[in-house]
Amino acid sequence: MPGERLTQQDRQRIAAGLTDGLSYREIARRLDRSTSTITREIARNGGPTGYRPQQAHQATIQRARRGTPAPPRADTPPDAPMEEELLERAIRAGMPRTAARVHHDLALSEDGRRTAAELTHRLKVSPASVSLAVNYLLQQGFVRRERDPRRRRDIYVIDDDAWYRAIMISERQTLETARATMASAKTYGLDSPVGQRLAKTAAFLERVSLDIMESAERWRTLLR
Repeated sequence: MPGERLTQQDRQRIAAGLTDGLSYREIARRLDRSTSTITREIARNGGPTGYRPQQAHQATIQRARRGTPAPPRADTPPDAPMEEELLERAIRAGMPRTAARVHHDLALSEDGRRTAAELTHRLKVSPASVSLAVNYLLQQGFVRRERDPRRRRDIYVIDDDAWYRAIMISERQTLETARATMASAKTYGLDSPVGQRLAKTAAFLERVSLDIMESAERWRTLLR
């Protein structure tokens, strides 16, 4: 219940939620707790990638016996809830969860660079999951791949032009959709109700996409 201490079963459910990629907010809802309670619990016990329910429970018991507060974690950023919200926004916008986590981790890294092995270790996911995630991000233009010839490994990079590339790729895809829609409109006949509806849709998509691409080109200098 809200206000009561977390039980060992609660902590096991938190760990299961993290493994399933649930947000702090969703974990809190399922446990009938506040999001801040879940955020503090995870932050003081290893963070989202290092949380272990048994160790967390034992540490809480020991702190209660000593009557001392949890020690601050040097590697837990003070704005962790805000970072979690940014991650959730990317997921709600349609980005797959693991891809969003990879993108988030790259964006917050010092130089915007990670190897697949580093991502696997940091996010506690399988190499296959990282491979799927980075392939999605590469296709969408959010990251690019570099090759380290000395160690024969790929390095995934977020650079200044990442959002420009992502927008241009997205709008080119929309333009392709607009042209395919116009082709369908002609097939149905531009004088028919269906043809007219499709033609209007195609014109709208084409005009908006071209405007966005023009705007992205005009303001690209802001990224540099």
